[in-house]
Amino acid sequence: MRTGGEHIDLIRILKHHVEQAGASMDQLLSMSGLERISIKSERAEKETEVVALLQSAIELTKDPALPLLLGRNFDIGTMGTFGFAVMSCADINAYLRLMTRYQKTVGVGPGWRVLDHDRNSEKGMLARMIVTLGSSEQRRIVSELIFSQFCTAIEFLINGPLDGAELHLNYAPPNHSIEYQRLISAPVKFNQPYCQLVLPRQLLNRHVRTANPASHVIFLQQCEELLRNLNKVENTSAAVRRILLQSADFPNISQVAESLHVSERTLRRRLNGESTSFRALTEEIKSTLAQEYLLKTDITVSEIAHLLKYTEAVNFRQAFMRWQGVTPAQYRHSDDFSLG
Repeated sequence: MRTGGEHIDLIRILKHHVEQAGASMDQLLSMSGLERISIKSERAEKETEVVALLQSAIELTKDPALPLLLGRNFDIGTMGTFGFAVMSCADINAYLRLMTRYQKTVGVGPGWRVLDHDRNSEKGMLARMIVTLGSSEQRRIVSELIFSQFCTAIEFLINGPLDGAELHLNYAPPNHSIEYQRLISAPVKFNQPYCQLVLPRQLLNRHVRTANPASHVIFLQQCEELLRNLNKVENTSAAVRRILLQSADFPNISQVAESLHVSERTLRRRLNGESTSFRALTEEIKSTLAQEYLLKTDITVSEIAHLLKYTEAVNFRQAFMRWQGVTPAQYRHSDDFSLG
């Protein structure tokens, strides 16, 4: 479950389902006791807040399978740096290793353990989820959402169903258990010792359709940087850099200020006190990423411009000339620049 500065759009999707049922976001927030969550920011800060929202949404929509359905709406592309790292993995085995190491970089949520199932068995690995918060009903709701997301992610990565996999859940079949068959592409077994996805070796070795070894190096570096910075006390400039680096869509100053729970005016004042500006930090991050893309990948200049949210490649070229004094093509092919 991703519930912080990351871009899961969970609250937005909840809002859609609640309104489809004839209710409103105000009703959902009031019923959840979370009036302070900004509808504009569409973001919950704690796992307990997400569970409260889900419980209230289930009641308002009268759809007990809502967490499973929400998981099917999961889009890896909304996860920023972590999502790009996932999509550039070589295979599902690499995805599991990445998930266990960097999951915390995308917000709070349940813990994961990846274990060997049986070295002599075709059932290769166990992706075991550890959920300890709340009541048994709340833990079930979290399990439904997370495993629905997890299975959806793997289906997207391999462009197919989870052949040979099994989902084990440590609770009795709920009244809506038939929905599991419809919304999860792996057989489900209830009343098991653990909540875990059993993945056969043949599935672990499946090639990820969006694999990109060159890009993967860059995204892993970014994940490592995010992981190192998690527990650091940071100034405002560092906090803004972190948000921009982790974001998939380069949020504007208003959105960043909201993420930091300050006004836009306060954010500008604090950055000015650190001898910088929001525009300067945004260009710094774009310049850094552009150099990494040019030196360490074979992504085209037009594709880099798109990744950095330039509407036209010519605008990116002009910006890069301003940053580095050379064109992107000259920078990529000049012997004067090294990989550092």
